[in-house]
Amino acid sequence: MFFYRYQNIMQLEIFTKALADQTRLRILLLLAVGRELCVCELTQALELAQPKISRHLAVLRESGLLQDRKTGLWVYYRLHPDLPQWATATLDNLHSGSMTETLFLSDRQRLDNANRIGESCTS
Repeated sequence: MFFYRYQNIMQLEIFTKALADQTRLRILLLLAVGRELCVCELTQALELAQPKISRHLAVLRESGLLQDRKTGLWVYYRLHPDLPQWATATLDNLHSGSMTETLFLSDRQRLDNANRIGESCTS
């Protein structure tokens, strides 16, 4: 796979492949509102195992969709700030479209109830 970080443009094929997986789409939709989340929050929100979440985060990071930041023991993820306008517009539209989907609503509700205190998770 040709990764975004080796080139300064987001390729449509890489973008759509990242969206093609339901877990990655769920992660992106949780991050689409501008939040920065750690693996433990995503694990709680998606009710999936940490290794699975981490594997999908690695794919999203390597594709150029996510940026990470390490603070102490925790790594926080957010949408990459240099995504092209068409990519952010697509994610915004997908987020809007997900507002009536039970799976995505449940993810957001679980995220709102996630155990985070300041800069660290309690799980």
